[in-house]
Amino acid sequence: MDISDWAVLLTAATAAGWVDAVVGGGGLIVLPTLLLVAPGIAPQTALGTNKLSAVAGTTAAVVTFSRKVPIQWRVLLPAALIAAVTAAAGAAAVSLIDRELFIQIVLVVLVGVAIFVTARPSVGVTLATHAPTRRKFILVVALAAGLIGFYDGLLGPGTGTFLIITFATLLGTEFVRAAAMAKVVNCGSNVGALIFFGATGHILWALGAAMAVGNVAGAVVGSRMALSRGAEFVRVVLLVVVIAMVLRLGWQQFG
Repeated sequence: MDISDWAVLLTAATAAGWVDAVVGGGGLIVLPTLLLVAPGIAPQTALGTNKLSAVAGTTAAVVTFSRKVPIQWRVLLPAALIAAVTAAAGAAAVSLIDRELFIQIVLVVLVGVAIFVTARPSVGVTLATHAPTRRKFILVVALAAGLIGFYDGLLGPGTGTFLIITFATLLGTEFVRAAAMAKVVNCGSNVGALIFFGATGHILWALGAAMAVGNVAGAVVGSRMALSRGAEFVRVVLLVVVIAMVLRLGWQQFG
């Protein structure tokens, strides 16, 4: 790759960091760019290199959010560990699962998410009138970490989006707080997948480290914008990203 290729990838990583910090879905930007700029790269190596960049970005987003948003660390840190384990399992199961069928299921879910968020404009914009019990909070967070963490290792795009929607709908959490919670869990799933890809030799360390710089910059800006502009801003970005994911995965599947 020449210097222009590096510039394109750093720009993509910065944009992905911004999107990931606000609503998730940054993988939709980085992965196609990696495969375009370096057409000879193995898909697993593209995924592994992206995870190195994403770990740095999600960590930066967690730090930024935690300064303004109260985070229940006693629940979310164990959830991040669950996500790390299931994401590694998902990465290991890539060859065992029919990815074509899986993508079709994800497409249906994404379309449902877009319809739901459009039809229920109050979801995620205001806090629920009655806070969930601690038992329900722990159960929802743990299940989301396990199931969506597995998805992150297996496929990846939209992990943060699914976490935000889950926390907003099932726990009545407004989008900014849900985004902060999602970043903690997503950081764990990124680490788990990264460990697997690193152990199997599917990471370009120099490129991933360079992209991590841009990802961190985008993540800090994105999380600050989410905090300053509030839940309605996150809702709009969420809808845009979900529609983009539907188009991207739909084109990949049927184009």
